[in-house]
Amino acid sequence: MNKYVSVGKILNFHGVRGEAKVGYSKSQRDFMERLSDVYVLKDNEYIPLSVKSIKFNNKFAIIKFDGIDSVNDIVEYKNCLIFVAEDEIREKLDEDEFLIDELVGMNVMCEGKKLGVVIGVSNNGANDLLTVKSNSHKVCLVPFVKAIVPKVDIKTKEVTVENIQGLIE
Repeated sequence: MNKYVSVGKILNFHGVRGEAKVGYSKSQRDFMERLSDVYVLKDNEYIPLSVKSIKFNNKFAIIKFDGIDSVNDIVEYKNCLIFVAEDEIREKLDEDEFLIDELVGMNVMCEGKKLGVVIGVSNNGANDLLTVKSNSHKVCLVPFVKAIVPKVDIKTKEVTVENIQGLIE
């Protein structure tokens, strides 16, 4: 069975030719530009759609799907999430890119000591942030940049950080 990863959400229709106004993470624009086959989750069913064209506004993407040619065709997908097969995403990841579900649950290590666990990933507009629950049960945000997070080991499920004073308490 395929696993799917959400890449956006159909917010509304755009114009009268069946284009969709799609919200997405701004840090993923390069990935969105290369979309070809996607799945829309509607009524607990993954419906395959092919991307005919995609253009960008400063707030959202405008996607035209094959076979969807009117407002009536696209409006039924309003508020539906758009997914891509996980295998397809993994093929397109660079060496230092990871899926959020790979990072969540990883132990956060510094100099051989466990400082906490990654409980989430977010973005502040400048870079991604790891949300870490420390051993003292405090929640901390750690910038996910090479200088602070020099190593991510998927096999051992460990993220190594340079623990700057006060970063993780």
